[in-house]
Amino acid sequence: MKRVYIYALPVLFFFGSCSQYDKIEKSNDNIKKLQYANSLYDKKKFAQANALYEELIKVYQGTKYSQDLLYRYAYSFYYEGDFTSAAFYFKNFEDNYPNDPRSTDADYMKAKSFYEMSPRPELDQSNTNKALDAMQEFINEHPNSSRLKDANTIIDDCHRKLEEKLFLSAQLYYNLEYYNAASIYFHGLLQQYPDSKKGDLYKFMVIKSDYQYAYNSIITKQVERYSTVVTQYLDFVDRFPNSKYLKGAEKYFKQSQSFIKTINNEQIKTRASK
Repeated sequence: MKRVYIYALPVLFFFGSCSQYDKIEKSNDNIKKLQYANSLYDKKKFAQANALYEELIKVYQGTKYSQDLLYRYAYSFYYEGDFTSAAFYFKNFEDNYPNDPRSTDADYMKAKSFYEMSPRPELDQSNTNKALDAMQEFINEHPNSSRLKDANTIIDDCHRKLEEKLFLSAQLYYNLEYYNAASIYFHGLLQQYPDSKKGDLYKFMVIKSDYQYAYNSIITKQVERYSTVVTQYLDFVDRFPNSKYLKGAEKYFKQSQSFIKTINNEQIKTRASK
């Protein structure tokens, strides 16, 4: 009997909690309902707190309770993983209560909510861009915030994802044999991320793409396009003299020079025979 009693305790507690929640939810005593919602929030029962806050936020709009209620409401969405709603309500708090000491935190959490929705690099990066813009705005407006280090870490990670996304697009064009488009994308990577640790790889892929583009071109375009490979190689050597891709780039450089010489000689012979 004692064992049955002990096992029954959690069940009784659960139903007791549910009964209390249902009773409070149906109550017309909004003060008691708000106090209970706050107690649930403090116990990290965010889903239940959120459901009560949703009802109370309209009741207490414009009152002395509204600021704290809205702040907790936004956080309850965040802790439940509803980052879209969290971003919306953190912005709502920031816009409506700019002088509240928690406004700075709400501004940061709005940006972080967008960051939480940022997907893997191969997917659409709209939320990454939103997070980047919002977090940069946060830094500009709150340069002395204690959150500055975390904000910069998030910005760096957003840039990493966007760079990786662009690289994957460039590589896809190369794999599909759209060599001119690949060259443009790899060149774009160099321009957008001039200090990237992968800068020499991007430049090497520009050379490689330009070479393939020239090789697959009609004969009348090849000299001009092989000359682009030569120019890109000379720039590569100047910018990345110690790159591990140097030998590979040199191969395309020498082959391009050889093709240019061969084509020019053939054209000279053709003109001479006429």
